[in-house]
Amino acid sequence: MIGVQQWTGREASALRAALRMSMRAFAEHLGVALRTVAKWERLGADTVPRPDTQAILDTALTRADPTAQARFDALRPPNGQRPKGNPADYETWTEDIDRAIVCLSRQNFTFASSLLNRWLGARKPHDLDAKGRYLYGRSLVLLGDLQRDQGAILGPLSARQSYGTAHSLFGDLDIPRRVAQIELSLAVVNEMAGHLDTSARQYEQLATDERLSPRDQARARLWVGTALSKEGNNEYAAQVMLCATHDFEDLGEPDDWSVAHQKLALAHRGAGDITQALHYIGIARTTGTVDSPMQRVRLDTAYGHILLSDPATRNDGLSVLDQATQIAQQYGLSHQLRSIEGIRKGQQG
Repeated sequence: MIGVQQWTGREASALRAALRMSMRAFAEHLGVALRTVAKWERLGADTVPRPDTQAILDTALTRADPTAQARFDALRPPNGQRPKGNPADYETWTEDIDRAIVCLSRQNFTFASSLLNRWLGARKPHDLDAKGRYLYGRSLVLLGDLQRDQGAILGPLSARQSYGTAHSLFGDLDIPRRVAQIELSLAVVNEMAGHLDTSARQYEQLATDERLSPRDQARARLWVGTALSKEGNNEYAAQVMLCATHDFEDLGEPDDWSVAHQKLALAHRGAGDITQALHYIGIARTTGTVDSPMQRVRLDTAYGHILLSDPATRNDGLSVLDQATQIAQQYGLSHQLRSIEGIRKGQQG
């Protein structure tokens, strides 16, 4: 039976975190004032509850289910050692991660970066317990997503570096699903860097990897087609992408289904079938629920690229690319800007 010789605010905070309760809910659960719980959170080991409250905490721990007791045992420092993580800090850290996810979906890179770096800059993974390393890893993945969207894919301050460190952390924590998700992100980085053969092989392996969810497996299949299309194998790429499109339909994923049609359109453009390309890009532009700056730029870039393929619609294509350029510049989407510039140079050539 797990027991506590003397409760301090530190152990009380760990119990609240183990029970997965808010401070208010924990206060009501124990029958104490909210300000008492807040004091425990604030002072940690520097405050000791009264004897009657010690007994209340003993009872709460005893009555907790075995899973919550196991979480408590993992959260509290052993043998009176100084804790490597504060449950109150972890709750705030988790909230900042959720806020960063929202910021990234809106391409608010500056605020997302500040939310993530306030934790990454102040902590070292080896100084943290398992929960802290998990949050550190999640923060690194989001930082990698941010760097990738900004086009920083190689080098010491890049998506590859952030993903690589997070991959090691989640490997040490033995969380296979997170490890596989990062491997999928690293394959995307390889594709963006122009390593198409490598990325295609990685996608093919991950498309049947049981560590991934069915949705992520379908994404891997779609991205196999993307890499093939960039290599010029557009007809086969379209077949692969069409299979992924059916997967997204079966899974009920409208946004992924829309993205798949966008990529199908580009594959058909590469194969010289402008009619089919316009058909699929039309579907992509009228479906999906996400309306982020990134997705608008991607759709406009693909649409403009297709329009440029026909001399009769060339001016319309240039106008659409101008719109995409303005949005990409506004939100600092460097990789998208390079893609647009490459399309323009290709037309000039």
